Amino acid sequence: MAGQLRELPTSVKKLRREVFKEVAKVAYESEPDKINDAIEAIPYKITPTEVPRFFESIYRERAIASERVRLAMGMSLRPSDKPVHITEGLTNSNVSDKYYEPPLMQVIPSACDKCKDNVYEVSNQCRNCVAKACVAACPKGAITFENGKAVIDQEKCIHCGKCKKACPYDAIAHKVRPCSAACGIKAISTDELGRAMIDNDKCLGCGQCMVSCPFAAIADKSQIFQMIQAIKKGDYVVAEIAPAIVGQFGSDVSIAMIKGALLDIGFKEVHEVASGADFACSTEAHAYVNEVVSGKLPFLLTSCCPSWAMLAKKQFPTLIDQVSQALTPMVATARKIKQKTPNARVVFIGPCAAKKLEASRMSVRSDVDFVITFEELFGIFEARDIDFNKYQGERSIHEATGAGRGYAIAGGVASAIEKCVKEYYPGVEVKIEHAEGLEECKKMLLLAKAGKKNGCLIEGMGCPGGCVAGAGTNISIAKATGEVEKVVSTSTKPIPPKDLYEIDLP
Repeated sequence: MAGQLRELPTSVKKLRREVFKEVAKVAYESEPDKINDAIEAIPYKITPTEVPRFFESIYRERAIASERVRLAMGMSLRPSDKPVHITEGLTNSNVSDKYYEPPLMQVIPSACDKCKDNVYEVSNQCRNCVAKACVAACPKGAITFENGKAVIDQEKCIHCGKCKKACPYDAIAHKVRPCSAACGIKAISTDELGRAMIDNDKCLGCGQCMVSCPFAAIADKSQIFQMIQAIKKGDYVVAEIAPAIVGQFGSDVSIAMIKGALLDIGFKEVHEVASGADFACSTEAHAYVNEVVSGKLPFLLTSCCPSWAMLAKKQFPTLIDQVSQALTPMVATARKIKQKTPNARVVFIGPCAAKKLEASRMSVRSDVDFVITFEELFGIFEARDIDFNKYQGERSIHEATGAGRGYAIAGGVASAIEKCVKEYYPGVEVKIEHAEGLEECKKMLLLAKAGKKNGCLIEGMGCPGGCVAGAGTNISIAKATGEVEKVVSTSTKPIPPKDLYEIDLP
């Protein structure tokens, strides 16, 4: 269900985008002395009448919108035990300098519907059959019949699911909280009031819980407000766009058109992150041959996905030496930009929520100033009334090869590195493994730790499907994959040159 939810034009998506749009409008249009009032008014713009649009009451709807506004401005949720204005803490947030207040992912208490998690219940499909297979299958005697219907004693139930498998009428439902089911590292539990609760020590910021929640109860923090302040202040703000951007604003909207729109909303330059991916795959191709094929390392883990890299470093610290030391495409591209223009404020625009965590690390903070997603950019474009048809004559960007552009899809990273190895080192065999989704990534790392993947180049993607399945995307995974594949196949240059990795990026 969760996988299908994100593919549909749901009310959850509409609510999220409206919040981004209204916050962007305030950032662009409001005078400094009017910002507080404009922000306090956003929930009433989203729900302007006495008729609720998303929830059962206007009061709950506006309360949830208020919390989403705070998160969209980079601030944390308000406490539930004291009166606090939406704009509380705005002075610290209303700056063009980077503002980030962890944690990244937060559950909005007023929005959480307290979904049951891992509970087996009997539905009205129960026929009171003679076989009573559910009773026979239960190892704990947790099922009895009352008034002609099976009843499960939740105190005795061990959640094994044997009763569900045995029922010939599929009358037993397994209820799973969607956000919890989407979390591959089991970072979501239940608080004392039955609401979802994120363990921030475990959370890797992939955002799959956020896009799987049917109640818009989970949201990540945004930097769109601060980024717009930097643009308004006159800073030299430069966009670096991730390769997954193709098709994200319509199949007929080209990269050239997106570039034109970005320049129109205040960016000074626009660059391809795929150029940084070219640097990464060239570097990792040499590393695989020099370190793994030579026998110095048992295997090599790719480093571009922040959730995958954090999973390895947090839960498998003994494997840290096997994580590639290559700069991630985001950072490599940012460093190239800042080598050329030291005063540039670099904005990574991509599909990934976890990149916000990566950019907040002390080692990266000076390279990448802001991270926004395609979904957040969609809200900004709406706030500025962008018409892509205006940019038909805009020149496109030609900075990367097909290899770097292919990083956006699952298997694309390993494929790019493999192509480079075969070109740079003819005759060298590349053993490829890749995993998608954090649950599968964890299994892969367990196998690698046990010595089952020696000699391999291992690609991990925190989101099933790769970057095109990131939490900040606008279109279906299948459609996005097809758009990227078209760009890769039509790229003028298939792979980067052999000596690209020798370029000095401090």
